[in-house]
Amino acid sequence: MDIFGLLSLVGGLALFLYGMSVMGAGLEKVSGGKLERVLEKLTSNPIKAVLLGAGVTAVIQSSSATTVMVVGFVNSGIMKLSQAIGIIMGANVGTTVTSWLLSLTGIQGDSLFLRMLKPSSFTPLLALIGIILFMSGKNSRKKDIGEIFLGFAVLMFGMEAMSGAVEPLADVPEFTNILTMFRNPILGIFVGALLTAIIQSSSASVGILQALSVTGAFTYGSVIPIIMGQNIGTCVTAMISSIGANRNAKRTAFVHLYFNIIGTILFLVAYYILNAIIHFPFADETVGVVGIAMIHSIFNVFTTVVLLPFTKVLERLAYLTLPETAQEKEKEKNAFPLLDDRFLSTPSFAIEQCYTVAAQMAELSKDAFVQAMNLVGHYSKEQGGHVIAQENLIDQYEDKLRAYLTRLSSQNLAYADSQNVSTLLHCITDFERISDHAVNVVESCQEMTKKELSFSKKAEEEMGIFRDAVTDILDRAIGAFTAGDEALAKTVEPLEEVIDELNKDVKKHHIKRLRKGKCTIDLGLILSDLATNYERVADHCSNIAVCLIQVQDNQLEEHDYMNHLKDEDNAVFEKQEAKFRSKYTLS
Repeated sequence: MDIFGLLSLVGGLALFLYGMSVMGAGLEKVSGGKLERVLEKLTSNPIKAVLLGAGVTAVIQSSSATTVMVVGFVNSGIMKLSQAIGIIMGANVGTTVTSWLLSLTGIQGDSLFLRMLKPSSFTPLLALIGIILFMSGKNSRKKDIGEIFLGFAVLMFGMEAMSGAVEPLADVPEFTNILTMFRNPILGIFVGALLTAIIQSSSASVGILQALSVTGAFTYGSVIPIIMGQNIGTCVTAMISSIGANRNAKRTAFVHLYFNIIGTILFLVAYYILNAIIHFPFADETVGVVGIAMIHSIFNVFTTVVLLPFTKVLERLAYLTLPETAQEKEKEKNAFPLLDDRFLSTPSFAIEQCYTVAAQMAELSKDAFVQAMNLVGHYSKEQGGHVIAQENLIDQYEDKLRAYLTRLSSQNLAYADSQNVSTLLHCITDFERISDHAVNVVESCQEMTKKELSFSKKAEEEMGIFRDAVTDILDRAIGAFTAGDEALAKTVEPLEEVIDELNKDVKKHHIKRLRKGKCTIDLGLILSDLATNYERVADHCSNIAVCLIQVQDNQLEEHDYMNHLKDEDNAVFEKQEAKFRSKYTLS
């Protein structure tokens, strides 16, 4: 091989690895976190776990990604170690799909049908479709599909380039002699594991082996140990991912390692014993790309079938490696387990986790403000302290979510994911401000108690109507956020308009009572503060609703939406506003 052949090999390898990365990223974006949510809701059924693990890995084209995700699930407490084992087994089976796709390069024949099955025939067409979708797609989904086609095309071009570059090596005795060294099973396992550990992908490692097989220097007997080693090498990614995780997550990574090591030992022992007795006729035959795909599949299916009944043994091995500590037995709970850094590599799912945590924050904010309003005229030191404690917790939620979302925004996000991150950042600010207003209300109640002040019957009645309206808008805004309900979100702004009027009316009525001597200046100041806090909470509810509506229509700006509601003859808006006005009117 001359310098130009070496450059072709290196270039082909670069295209191959890049194509695999692009295709995997595109598949992940198209899945939009749905596959990961399926894994999250997994039952304890081991067979179902294996099938789901295989299915998810077959789609996202990476057993390493699936395993790292599972480590994150266990670390965050979403999934038990016993559930994770089945998914890890399934991930090994699912990764074989890539090798079968790459085996298409080995198709031989002159018929039109067989020629069309060769990647060199249909890959250019896929590349053309991919670039059209990517360049002209108006929405992110079309661009992502285009990215998948382009990634697959680049992957196949890289495979063809590698195969073409190494083909002349078949006539080089020195190269053939080097490859015959891999007949030693220990060396073969080591080389396979090392290659996979370096490039962090067993699928890519098997693909490189398939490209090298065109030299004709590999036999079935020599590639079997290498493929076994490649499965062990893929465990490195999960082991690295578990660094800094809790002990259960580390056990998950060890289960992955033990599964592949035990599977390799059992498979090789069975193969060499049977070969010594039967003398397999294919052992010394030259292996091709299809043969490598077949061995890869047989090994992973064999290992899964044999070890599936022994998941408890694998779990026990992991616990022997990392015994349970006293802290684990006390089950010390992380307040924010869902915000795991391991999910950052799968942004769509990480965003789903953020929405779950933000929904918890939203409910806490709503409860805090409702409790605070209920203290007006009925102050309790214990309840007031509880509201303040909730506000402190909500501050922690905002800090954790903001930091996590900031890290997430630095990832390569699809447009829809980027928009969701922006929406979450806006909404958590509003949730935190609602809790701040709750504390303001508690402080007003404390002042009334300290000064032994109480509202007149009329003022108390009006503040009760005001409270009911604010409770209603909180229920609507928070309910719309947690359920992603756009229709409910659109009912928030009409009610906010009514609350603005209530704020003005309450203050106006107070001035009248003050002139008649029915109210004091001190009470008036407290009532004004309360009304202002109520009205500002309604404003924050409006902000949340507008953000949710913008998610559904990415062309919509906030001021455009507000102008559409208020400046145009919007019959629906006017009807809803009239309904709320009749319900929340001061007599």
